[in-house]
Amino acid sequence: MKKGRLEAFSDGVFAIIITIMVLELKAPTGLYGDDWHSLLHIAPTFLTYVLSFIYIGIYWNNHHHMLYLVDTITGAALWANLNLLFWLSLMPFATAWMGENHFSKWPVVAYGVVLVMCAVAYTILAYILAKHHRKDSALAQALGRDWKGKVSLAIYVIAIAIALYNPRIALGLYATVALIWFTPDKRIEKKVQHNQ
Repeated sequence: MKKGRLEAFSDGVFAIIITIMVLELKAPTGLYGDDWHSLLHIAPTFLTYVLSFIYIGIYWNNHHHMLYLVDTITGAALWANLNLLFWLSLMPFATAWMGENHFSKWPVVAYGVVLVMCAVAYTILAYILAKHHRKDSALAQALGRDWKGKVSLAIYVIAIAIALYNPRIALGLYATVALIWFTPDKRIEKKVQHNQ
């Protein structure tokens, strides 16, 4: 199958996820809602939105680069992509819950669980696409052993455990993984540039 519809549908879902997240940002209101001090009350929500926006951007970038390296997809890839989009679609909920509860324990744990499931779903999609395109394909070579993905997953799991005792340290670990992935995956980006 051609990949065009999968890319178009995925791009639409990414856009909707970001739109839902920004709609969750509520401006301060009331008698004292019009000064700079009132913004401090929504700072946790805004900071959580920024982190989640970065994560959605990371997934969109890497998803785009990964699909650039494949010519066709299978039914399994369609389902794996839907699995990824499902977990990503939970980001607005996890973002709102964590931000509105000022980084309390269980919302931070739930946010981490969503991050873990997104990472697992992305790995499954990458594996299915690479398997479909042979071991010597550009995508399979770019993914390699995926140490970056494995380390990120380990950090998420550690952060979830730490969140039970200190949610702010867990947040720092979530942000660390985002920094690791902030630039598009160099392994894939090199293959994309080579194939142009």
